[in-house]
Amino acid sequence: MSTTPATSTSTTSTSRTVTLITGGNKGIGFETARQLSALGHLVYIGSRDAERGEKAAAELGVRSVQLDVTDDASVAAALASIDAAEGRLDVLVHNAGVLETGFDTAAALRTFDTNAVGIVRVTEAALPLLARSANPNVVTVSSSMGSFWAVNNPERAESRAPLQLYAASKSAATMLTVQYAKTHPGIKFNALEPGTTATDMTAAFGIGRPVQDSARVVVRLATLGADGPTGTLQDENGELAW
Repeated sequence: MSTTPATSTSTTSTSRTVTLITGGNKGIGFETARQLSALGHLVYIGSRDAERGEKAAAELGVRSVQLDVTDDASVAAALASIDAAEGRLDVLVHNAGVLETGFDTAAALRTFDTNAVGIVRVTEAALPLLARSANPNVVTVSSSMGSFWAVNNPERAESRAPLQLYAASKSAATMLTVQYAKTHPGIKFNALEPGTTATDMTAAFGIGRPVQDSARVVVRLATLGADGPTGTLQDENGELAW
């Protein structure tokens, strides 16, 4: 359900960039929604909890859809709702993610279902809508923890972080980005390292910079022109090895 009425024929919808951000009710996703809305995007935030999503959307002045990236029916319904209202999708931001500190089968299944399989679920459902965009763009919030280069470089903090499942799932997220870029050359697909950020995910570690700084990395890739790069992993300084 959107927080404001939407129709596919409205001037507002047809002239603005239509953007969906998964996991958008808090953290980097919430701040990305704020910044993109300020730039004129018509933003939908996807949230597992519909009530929390509506509350966040009302605070931001954007729209909300119930979207659980681990549930096929939820994903299909969310994209169908956007399709009915807007008729297309211009920007998709894969922001939903989990960080499991355990290392067992159950934790692995939860981690990969959200951080990797969830990307496939949402992308596949979104592809028909992205195909109707004049400048389709998919951005994945990945991590340099998924970079072989970074985790094997003793000069980088990633080499000392004991986050096995998170790292492996982010490797998968970046590889999915590369493979989607190859199979859909008419759509830009880029992954990013947002920088260590103070969110609920990192609260237990007591680390991270302001969410506004990291969201700007997402926004830069979410606002690429038609001639922008594709199939890359980037941070705020440009392309990263991985």
